[in-house]
Amino acid sequence: MRGTLHVVPADDVRWLLRALGPVFVRTGATRHAQLGLDDALKSRSVAAIRRILTDAGPLTRYELVDRLRKRDVKLDPRTQGPIHLIQFAALQGILCLGPDRDDGESTYVLLDDWVRSAPTPSRESALAELARRYFAAFGPATVDDLAAWSGIPMAEARAATSRAHAGLVEISIRGKPAFMARKSLRQSSKRSTAKPTVRLLPAFDTYLLGYRHRDFAVSPAMERRLQRGGGWLHPAVTVNGRAVAAWSLDRARGVGRITVEPLDKLSPAVRAGIDGEVRDIGRFLDLAVASRVGEPASAPAPRPSGR
Repeated sequence: MRGTLHVVPADDVRWLLRALGPVFVRTGATRHAQLGLDDALKSRSVAAIRRILTDAGPLTRYELVDRLRKRDVKLDPRTQGPIHLIQFAALQGILCLGPDRDDGESTYVLLDDWVRSAPTPSRESALAELARRYFAAFGPATVDDLAAWSGIPMAEARAATSRAHAGLVEISIRGKPAFMARKSLRQSSKRSTAKPTVRLLPAFDTYLLGYRHRDFAVSPAMERRLQRGGGWLHPAVTVNGRAVAAWSLDRARGVGRITVEPLDKLSPAVRAGIDGEVRDIGRFLDLAVASRVGEPASAPAPRPSGR
């Protein structure tokens, strides 16, 4: 999802492959053609990979490619063809990452040898489960957000949301329909609003990823602060779910320093919340951490002294 690796429970691997495997196989077809991986070669290679790992797994990428070549599956190891072929086999539920070698090199094993078998639902049921879990974790979110996060087409995202509807509640975000888990809505209604909920989120936190748009949580000005180019999403300070500042941590000689860059002036209650988060970061890192809150970016520039 989103073209990056995810850590998931072993019990979820098979139904996730059922839901998402065909999507990524389709999206990879153009690149496969560029690499000379036609349907006949891919089919023959997947069958050979299964036999090779049955007989000799776990194997590193280079060992696996070498054995494929000995079975007359010609792959140029200098290209991306081999890793795309391995990915193709993984999306079909043939292989997965296995134990690392002593030198740290990764190996591949048969999925059936590494993860216990489990009943595999229909693809429609798997997509409905994906939608249910997405809205439970990321809601409130839209069907468009689900499609952007998962990579599935909009038509499948709509159908999956419809099948998962029993556990969801529909709300409105700026006039657009959105969904969240009923249980989450009940829990949020019980939360106290006496003091603000302040969080120092790390870079690439999923609260700010996994959506088509996140404008109800991040203003345009704040988005420019958090996404400054190069594909990097900077750490964010959120107050009651809304990003109000960027922050960074510098470490030197066993001491840490957190700098907070707010857009607007922060209330004493928010500053107290930041102090609590800073202490918790220090506890987690086992590091003495100090903090500094900079001047608001929206504050007017000081007047020249005239000297």
